[in-house]
Formats: sequence, C-alpha cells, structure tokens
Amino acid sequence: MANKYKYYFVYLLKCADSSHYTGITNNLERRLVEHESGRNPGCYTYFRRPVELVYSEYFTDPNQAIAFEKKVKGWSRAKKEALIKNDWDKIKFLSKCCNATHFGNINDEIKEKK
Repeated sequence: MANKYKYYFVYLLKCADSSHYTGITNNLERRLVEHESGRNPGCYTYFRRPVELVYSEYFTDPNQAIAFEKKVKGWSRAKKEALIKNDWDKIKFLSKCCNATHFGNINDEIKEKK
C-alpha cells in the first residue's frame, strides 16, 4: 500500500566553510546526493563541499514547508544553530525584539520615569 502522504522536507546543511544552507525538497536522500556530488555548479554548496545534514523537518502540506523554509532562511546564524540543537527556548529568546523603540522597551522606560 502506498503512503497516502507526500512529504516535503526543509533541511539545513553545514558546509565545509561552516556556513549553513537551507533548502526544501520532496526527496531528501536524492537532494543530499545532488549537493554532495556537485551536480549543479551554480548551487551555493558547490564550492563549499563536503556538506553535512544537520537538521530536517518534514511537512505534508507544501505551503507550510515553503513558509518554514522562507522563515528559516531569514534567521540569524544563532537561531539556525538553536534550531539544529532543537533549543526552542533559545529560538524564542533570540526572536524577541531588543531595539530601543520596541513596545516592551518603551513601556519599561515609562515605568522607570515614574
């Protein structure tokens, strides 16, 4: 019996230069072979081989997978490393806005002035 779900994988690779590559695929094994073999000279990982799979998450909804990939691509290195370690508390902490104009910081300043 065939699996009724098609899976979409969001994955992170650690490259030889210690940078991270975030991608999406419907066949993780095939995609890893493609990265390792240098099949596409235009790919980010081509000159950064060897690569190591350090994180993957699967989705059954392609839209959720695409949204998660875009989100992770926008993350800082620190947040990506927290994701690799499955440290959601650190991800939450790193997601907090800390600039002076942030709502919480302005409220803190108002309290200090009183």
